[in-house]
Amino acid sequence: MSPETHWPSAPVCLIENGPNGFHASPEALRLLSDIRQPVVVVSIVGQYRTGKSYLMNRLAGKNSGFSLGSTVQAKTKGIWMWCLPYPDRPNQTLVLLDTEGLSDVEKSGSQTDAWIFALAVLLSSTLVYNSVNSIDQTALDKLHFVVELSEHIKVKASSTPGDMDDSSEFVGFFPKFMWTVRDFTLQLERDGQPITEDKYLEHALKFKKGNTKEDHIFNLPRKCIRQFFPERKCFVFECPAQRKKLPHLEQMEDSELDPEFVEHVKMFCRYIYWISQEKTLPGGHVVTGNLLAKLVKAYVDTISSGNVPCVENAVLTLAETENRAAVQDAFICYTQLMEQSLELPTETLQELLDVHKICEEQALQMFMARAFKDDECHFQLRLIDKLEEFCSTNELKSSEICSVLLSSLSETLEKNIKDGSYIRAGGHQEFLNELQKVEEQFLERPKKGIMAEKILKEFLQSKENISKTILQSDVSLQEKEKEIEGKGVNKLSGDAGILLSALMVEVIGKNPFLLFNLAKESHKIRHHSQPLLVIKVLVPIVVISQGLPELQNTDC
Repeated sequence: MSPETHWPSAPVCLIENGPNGFHASPEALRLLSDIRQPVVVVSIVGQYRTGKSYLMNRLAGKNSGFSLGSTVQAKTKGIWMWCLPYPDRPNQTLVLLDTEGLSDVEKSGSQTDAWIFALAVLLSSTLVYNSVNSIDQTALDKLHFVVELSEHIKVKASSTPGDMDDSSEFVGFFPKFMWTVRDFTLQLERDGQPITEDKYLEHALKFKKGNTKEDHIFNLPRKCIRQFFPERKCFVFECPAQRKKLPHLEQMEDSELDPEFVEHVKMFCRYIYWISQEKTLPGGHVVTGNLLAKLVKAYVDTISSGNVPCVENAVLTLAETENRAAVQDAFICYTQLMEQSLELPTETLQELLDVHKICEEQALQMFMARAFKDDECHFQLRLIDKLEEFCSTNELKSSEICSVLLSSLSETLEKNIKDGSYIRAGGHQEFLNELQKVEEQFLERPKKGIMAEKILKEFLQSKENISKTILQSDVSLQEKEKEIEGKGVNKLSGDAGILLSALMVEVIGKNPFLLFNLAKESHKIRHHSQPLLVIKVLVPIVVISQGLPELQNTDC
């Protein structure tokens, strides 16, 4: 329960026992659901009017709380709950359950007592059975509900009610068992020697030798107690006060009570606080208040539907629900931590993986604190998928940044290529210089991300064919210029015209789109008769048309 939540000042009804059977109280379930701490559940069962509620009030550190009553009429109906901070255990909550008295003559139906006892067993960490006077055959006969436990609780879904072979499975999740004897008047002696309360209990649970039907009846409750509850403890209490004062017991101070009774009650409470452990499920999963609320609802609904509560089914249902919620919460935690800690794109994959490792550990701690045993590794699989998503996003963002950067840095380069500026003698070196400038500026820019090397490589590869074409044009033009300069300008008029006409006819025949480029340059040669100028203008166009088809679609 959070620090801001106020602890209830009085018990609330957890399971109502009404005319239509058992019903879990929504108010009590909400109260339990708010408790995220592990819970230690101590319940008490026993015959009505035997002082169960008084002992539970003392465990709560109060004189009053659970209703005591002072007549032969049973006071507690159903199962009542009181949630309190556990003494000296700040990370645990103590849940006290006071149950309806067994064997109440006003009850209708013998199954009610059996279900009350079964629910107390199913929900508890420590179970207190309260009786009066002594542990004799009559007291053991009244505890016949232990014999019937296998008919009211199933451990596995494949078990059948009453299957005693299944009973060995009970020990794994059954609570510690404590027998309290009120108004005890006997001397704790055997064969003239003093014995402890525990020895007294163990002697009462001894088997009778023999194979008769009577022997079997005598031994059966003892066998069940010993088999179902291997951890046992006994406390005996003297009568707290004179009979006429008992109706006012909850108003009486300790100084008004029998000193030995007071001392034994204190010993009882200290022992309960000491040995009681967190409620766990088969497999060792610790039960929180939230989980306990779901267990209560599951068991009560099963009983109300006429079926026998099955621990395995309840745990599987809880595991599925809790694991789904645990995966979702931990996944959200992981995603938020990654988004807060990671600035995409990263320069290296290892940088991303290092952040992932830290975030994964924190999210995994959150998952394990809530989840049941996750045999199929649902959470880890979700994390792997999410990590791959982060890696893909990292690559995508890096690619986008690099592509935009290269596009910006290469604007001049692309414009010159488009305009044919490099298609001239010496143009290839200028092209290489500009390309190197783009590469250097790109490498100098920070925070390009993991894809920088790949995107740059692809960019340079995309310019290789262009570079070859420009180089070929450069070499060809230089050779033509040398040839023209060697023959002389005036002498070339006739030969150049014939040579150029033949070249033009051949190229235009192969590529009609050349006409668009010729049209663009026609204004430059319309009034010139110098053949060298004509060649210097038209030959690049021919070369471009032959080697750079992507430039043919330029608007005129």
